[in-house]
Amino acid sequence: MRRKNVNDYQAFIAVAREQSFTKAAAQLGVSQSALSYTIRTLEAHLGLRLLTRTTRSVSVTEAGERLLSRIGPHFDEIENEIAAISGMREKPAGTVRITAIEHAAESILWPKLTPMLLEYPDIHIEIISEYGLKDIVAERYDAGVRLGEQVDKDMISVPVAPNFSFAVVGSPSYFEGKTRPVTPRDLNEHSCIKLRLPTHGGFYAWEFSKQGTELKVRIDGRCTFSSIGLMRQAALAGLGLAYLPKDVVEPALQSGQLIQVLADWSPPRTAYHLYYPSRRQHSPAFALVLEALRYRP
Repeated sequence: MRRKNVNDYQAFIAVAREQSFTKAAAQLGVSQSALSYTIRTLEAHLGLRLLTRTTRSVSVTEAGERLLSRIGPHFDEIENEIAAISGMREKPAGTVRITAIEHAAESILWPKLTPMLLEYPDIHIEIISEYGLKDIVAERYDAGVRLGEQVDKDMISVPVAPNFSFAVVGSPSYFEGKTRPVTPRDLNEHSCIKLRLPTHGGFYAWEFSKQGTELKVRIDGRCTFSSIGLMRQAALAGLGLAYLPKDVVEPALQSGQLIQVLADWSPPRTAYHLYYPSRRQHSPAFALVLEALRYRP
């Protein structure tokens, strides 16, 4: 296979996986026009259409899907071996990509990884904050961070933090003239601050548990966000009740700026876990990230 064709196939794999010329071009470090020309050249060489393009989307044809399934894993193996060899240098190097929800990324990953990054300047970290559960193999992440109960059984799972609780909180001004909720069902009488899940377009249902009884409550209210930081600010402003990790609101609870309700319905949740596929060979850079994040009671 000529060198030019190797690059063409790598370009095709990137576009097929990202389903976007824009994202694939950024990943490969080329212009969109150059990438589009490369794909057209490859299709002409093969005499087959590999991708279906519209003004709004890119999808893989049947021939493209077959080609991707056959050659994609081989290119991944080559990249993994090159990364492993590169990691044998005196200074570990390379990029580690992690998907994590916002709370875990800000309160756990970043504080733990900062000292490691300062010590190893050749290691690059990419943390993507998102709420949807990801297929980290298909989307080419090295690892993900989610609640332990959400991790698939075929993944290696390592705790990165202790168990924690959520808290339903509101400001003193919000509770003026209102009856505080005693059970989760009482939330139907309150304005609640909603968290939109970007992946699915829906809203996060608040989860409660008490003496073996588990409830999920679909709340309603005036304010909707995709960031827990903005949810906290809205609660402080008296715009409704918020359901947030307790460590995020603990300072405001201590100062009296926020009041917790339904505490007896908010037991500790399963800790966050770092998970990754057992079959993938990881670089020394990933090993350092793993050690930095591992929870040690």
